[in-house]
Amino acid sequence: MKINAIKDAALKYFTLHGYEGASLSQIAEEVGMKKQSIYAHFKGKDDLFLQVLRDAKEAELASKIEYFRKSDSTDPEKDLYGFLQLSIDLFQQNEHLKFWLRMSFFPPAHLEKAIEKEVIEIESEIQAILERKFKDWIDAKAIYGDTPRVPTLAFLGVVDTILISLVYDNDEKHLQDKLEACWTIFWRGVSQP
Repeated sequence: MKINAIKDAALKYFTLHGYEGASLSQIAEEVGMKKQSIYAHFKGKDDLFLQVLRDAKEAELASKIEYFRKSDSTDPEKDLYGFLQLSIDLFQQNEHLKFWLRMSFFPPAHLEKAIEKEVIEIESEIQAILERKFKDWIDAKAIYGDTPRVPTLAFLGVVDTILISLVYDNDEKHLQDKLEACWTIFWRGVSQP
């Protein structure tokens, strides 16, 4: 279907060049059509960009929901560390997630509010999933804590640190060192009274 081909080409160019550097002409040429034909499917560059962004958001959310659906809820250490590794792997292997993360950090100025809304929405959904997991682990005495909100927010701080490193730091060893250091301190904090 042409719409998916257009969105795939747009994903490629928006990821490589950002919003400003990608042109509808490049995207159309990649798909083998004229620029004007894109307007039969999308209102313009902003509409195309936001649809690609929402697809990326849905891909990220689906991958994380699936991860926790399959995870062993009796082993929070394995599940949480695996979640961090999943975040790294998704960024390194999945163009939708690479695009999502880059646009979350570097939104086009005129679309900043729309992107902020999408980011806050997915962050809230992921936080709610994690809070339910942390509540189960606290109730089962698999981790220590009075309320699931505190370890959830602390864990999301570790996730944010890793995501920032993925965007700004190309040194794999440095990323791994940071992951191990953050993880060690976080896990010590929730696994011991």
